[in-house]
Amino acid sequence: MPDTVIAARALRKVYRSITALDGIDLEVQAGELFGLLGPNGAGKTTTVKILLGLTRATSGEAEIHGIPVSNPESRRRVGYLPEGHRFPGYLTARQTLSVFGRMSGADPSDLDRRIPQLLERVNLSKWSSVRVKKFSKGMVQRLGLAAALVHEPDVLLLDEPTDGVDPVGRREIRDLLQAEARSGKAILVNSHLLSEIELTCSRVAILRGGKIAAAGTIESLTGAASGADLAHPRVPGAPEARYRMVASPVDESLLASFRATGAGIERQNGHLLLTVKDVDHVNALVDRLRATGGTLTELAPVKSSLEDVFVGLFRPPDAEPAKGDLS
Repeated sequence: MPDTVIAARALRKVYRSITALDGIDLEVQAGELFGLLGPNGAGKTTTVKILLGLTRATSGEAEIHGIPVSNPESRRRVGYLPEGHRFPGYLTARQTLSVFGRMSGADPSDLDRRIPQLLERVNLSKWSSVRVKKFSKGMVQRLGLAAALVHEPDVLLLDEPTDGVDPVGRREIRDLLQAEARSGKAILVNSHLLSEIELTCSRVAILRGGKIAAAGTIESLTGAASGADLAHPRVPGAPEARYRMVASPVDESLLASFRATGAGIERQNGHLLLTVKDVDHVNALVDRLRATGGTLTELAPVKSSLEDVFVGLFRPPDAEPAKGDLS
């Protein structure tokens, strides 16, 4: 059975006349990287604040390791990286981690061992004795991640962990977080960087107006598992089934035959993008191609991105599709 580490049930938060959270349910398992997504004002920060005991829910329950978040003991093994964090500029990287480690209750002898290891993991070893005021934004972000890990927590709450980090650094942080998840940590990532979430997390929840508008694995939300999944998107606003076809010869009479079945056709860089109802529909198009003596070279489902799903959820129903949008 999965080990549920972070749990929220019917969580609701009202600030006077503003409902920040409207009854959300959320679970994060041990060994899982979970992404919490949504535009500004969707309720992401409020959720994290409740989990950290920084604000109280109006109603509902939230627990970490089965301990109510109202109990400070629930946060003893939690590492937190806030967005836009700052460190005293006069401290060196090593001193910063020492201060945070001691505040978290870590044994000084353990810190002597752990701090050099952490600085190595976030690629700051050469900067260990340099004052933080000389660090770039990306370096401060790396140091913040090390500070969240310094007391060896088994739960991580991370707000925009790759913000301001260059592409190489983002890859290194992704690798580090995935290694931490494999070691059994439950990791909740709050981010606007959809491409990073798609590369990093196994499951996500998208908040809209204080409610969970969509949740599931990346594969289930983007419809990447199979043509059948693409044909039956689980998220309102997600594209229909789309396939990339490379075939020859392709002339206007063949395309007209395809369109007669209700298929959408677009030529792109030597191949066809087909928008179809389901797998049977695309198979019927292949039959028509072969009936004319054509040869099929390639046929593959087109994966929607997490950004496609996200935009589809928040686009007004009567809005014009974005340029290049096939939905």
